[in-house]
Amino acid sequence: MSATCLVRRAQPGDLDALLMLCTEHARHEGTEHALAGNAGALAQALFSTPPRLHAWVVEARGQLVGYATASAEFSTWQAGEFLHMDCLFVCVGWRGNGIGAALMEALVDFARCENFMEIQWQTPDWNVDAARFYRWLGAEEKRKRRFFLGT
Repeated sequence: MSATCLVRRAQPGDLDALLMLCTEHARHEGTEHALAGNAGALAQALFSTPPRLHAWVVEARGQLVGYATASAEFSTWQAGEFLHMDCLFVCVGWRGNGIGAALMEALVDFARCENFMEIQWQTPDWNVDAARFYRWLGAEEKRKRRFFLGT
């Protein structure tokens, strides 16, 4: 990773830039995000005590160029907590510089410090670059389908 990049925990002053990164991430995945009008709910999840959602950002040249978010989940089958990574995104133009690996390292460090048994996540089937990156990290891939049911 470039020496000019800093991976750190997200701070309240990062919220607007984080929302822009979320928009770019959703666009990259061919979908819309539902944060319009929900910035307050995201801020509450990120910055309450204790936080419901944890976030790390990458700062380079005075701007945020990537982020990762995760939350604690409980596995029935393993009878223990794991860290669920909801998002990992690096802006186009910044990929291939070790930023994704640095974000994953921050999540692994956090998971170890908090005694989570593992980190789990998903990525779209079509995102072969992400799958290749995760395999390169040593992650094990399991095939499942993800479903969404509105309420």
